[in-house]
Amino acid sequence: MNKKLAAALSGGAVLVLALTGCGGSEDNKELDAWAKKVCDLVPAQNKKITAAYDAITKAAEDTESTPAELQKADSQAFQDLSDGYKARATVISNAGAPPGAEDGAKKLQEAVKQLTALSASYADMKKQVDGLDTKDQAKFATGLKDVSAEMNKVETQRQTALAALKDLESGDTKQALSEQPGCKQASTSPAASASATDS
Repeated sequence: MNKKLAAALSGGAVLVLALTGCGGSEDNKELDAWAKKVCDLVPAQNKKITAAYDAITKAAEDTESTPAELQKADSQAFQDLSDGYKARATVISNAGAPPGAEDGAKKLQEAVKQLTALSASYADMKKQVDGLDTKDQAKFATGLKDVSAEMNKVETQRQTALAALKDLESGDTKQALSEQPGCKQASTSPAASASATDS
């Protein structure tokens, strides 16, 4: 049953800064400073988020795991996902609107709102997993089905948050981010590449 949960997760593991543009941008020191604030913390956040998805997938594929072991692994992973997306929202919020970006403040507010909501959803998923009955195999299997169904809803929410991030990171902002080492590192990781092409 846990494989269904892993399948729901595998459609795009990590919300990363959607970076594809390269090349020189006009000299905008304020925007470059903003991008540095955001990108310096991206690798650590992505590492935590990627590890959490990997842990859920690994637990789902481990046919020897007991219900209690599956519960523990999934619970920790959902906690890490909640923390990871909350940290992403905090970083962007603290950085403020990208200087000179059209509707930057509005786009920032929307991205922070979506990431915060996503973090809260993963916290709720943790509570749902923690509440599963590990002593009754049938009840546990039924509970995992419910978790999997909820995960599909959260995946839709993740796509909405990704769209809000892409909107924030468009135009000159996208170019400034793509030139920062931290965001370059994030954009070349396998998980990043997968989710950058998600739509």
